Amino acid sequence: MHPDYPAGTDSEGAPLREPTVDDLVRLADHPKVVAIGETGLDYYRLKEPLDWQRERFRTHIRAARETGKPLIVHTRSASEDTLRLMREERAHEVGGVMHCFTETWPVAAAALEMGFYISFSGIVTFKSAVELQSVAAQVPLDRLLIETDAPYLAPVPFRGKSNEPGFVPHVAAKIGALRSLSGGEVGSISSSNYVNLFRVLDNCIEVI
Repeated sequence: MHPDYPAGTDSEGAPLREPTVDDLVRLADHPKVVAIGETGLDYYRLKEPLDWQRERFRTHIRAARETGKPLIVHTRSASEDTLRLMREERAHEVGGVMHCFTETWPVAAAALEMGFYISFSGIVTFKSAVELQSVAAQVPLDRLLIETDAPYLAPVPFRGKSNEPGFVPHVAAKIGALRSLSGGEVGSISSSNYVNLFRVLDNCIEVI
């Protein structure tokens, strides 16, 4: 239930309903489900009224709290409302990750205060992403994650191409350059943080 898409119809044209907290809790009981999301707010393409988006986000936060699973939060052009709803719904009780982060340091700091991790995609390698690079240089290393957001946002030197997991070392290398670390060190840090956040076994990860 991505924030870009209101509930519509299924493949046979039957109307879909918004999932309830109970629906999400039941689905999240599967042993391979480690988080709730991607969820959040996106005001970039859609215009008000967006109450359905905000209510959906509230539902996901409540389900995360009930299951004890972390949230994967999407926010675009909606940081003020995103943080407000996270505070109102006590998202700090479960924490999570601000996925594909593109916001300012004050937004990152507010999310960090609520126990969230900050995840950077290929955008951080773009020449124009000076402000985001400043954020990547400040996030505490024990709260830093890297990601692809594949198939989107391929890092330099693959910008404009379809993204893939094999490109994520370029994200690590860029953040490493900002912090006087090697790309391998950033990769190891991100992998360790991933294990801590999603409470998965560290033997499922191989750092190359």
